[in-house]
Amino acid sequence: MVAKILDGQAVAAQLLTDVATRAAGFAERVGRAPTLATVLVGDDPASHTYVRMKQNRCRQAGLDSVRVELDASTTTDELVERIAALAADPGIDGILLQHPVPDGVDEHAAFEAIGAAKDVDGVTLASFAAMSFSEPGFASCTPGGIIRLLDAYDLPLAGRHAVVVGRSRILGKPVGMLLLERDATVTFCHSRTVDLADRVAEADIVVAAVGRPELVRGDWVKPGAVVVDAGYNPGNVGDVEYDAAAARASWITPVPGGVGPMTIATLLAQTMDGAERRHP
Repeated sequence: MVAKILDGQAVAAQLLTDVATRAAGFAERVGRAPTLATVLVGDDPASHTYVRMKQNRCRQAGLDSVRVELDASTTTDELVERIAALAADPGIDGILLQHPVPDGVDEHAAFEAIGAAKDVDGVTLASFAAMSFSEPGFASCTPGGIIRLLDAYDLPLAGRHAVVVGRSRILGKPVGMLLLERDATVTFCHSRTVDLADRVAEADIVVAAVGRPELVRGDWVKPGAVVVDAGYNPGNVGDVEYDAAAARASWITPVPGGVGPMTIATLLAQTMDGAERRHP
């Protein structure tokens, strides 16, 4: 068996084409483009690269982006004040605080200052609750992108046993809740799970989101399982031992080109959703 590819680049391109059509209609109706504000604190090179990529995607899809850069000495109070001002600005439709923030800044407090209405990155407690109970709101972008990717290939979720390896508040936990709300049976694991190999071997769907290169070994994967690798480590290495897993899985995401493109596309789609909710 050789796994088929879950092509995140192709699915993301289709999603962004739809976003561009919606953005053009919004601009004609409202008189301005949908607008995403990105907030970057400090000088982390990777964070600057990610924000630049998101701004480029915005421009390509017909969205405006407002970039707010703050130096590493910014306090929590100063950051919360800037984000609260963006939340109150009627010309801003969504807000993204680039993760991580410098040590000494309360990231949770900064996330909560965004407010549910403009939390297009799905990082607030209100967004997590909405994900967990199928209420209106915004999904965390990587988990939301994973669900969109599985749906694009008509892969069934209901009744399947999904094993999520990872428990972060913006990836592991929310993707598990989204799968649960789609009637999957969900097991949460992590790097300290006893008998992790046995838990993975039980899975119909494996979501690796722990941030450790090739933690999930290919021979753990049940033949015919769907493998979603949400990890990205130096050297274009995911959290799954790719070649060995691909020899056993039915479907698998490549790294890069799988989950990553879906994250940004979902961010823009949710910014578009927020703009349309505010200007129906």
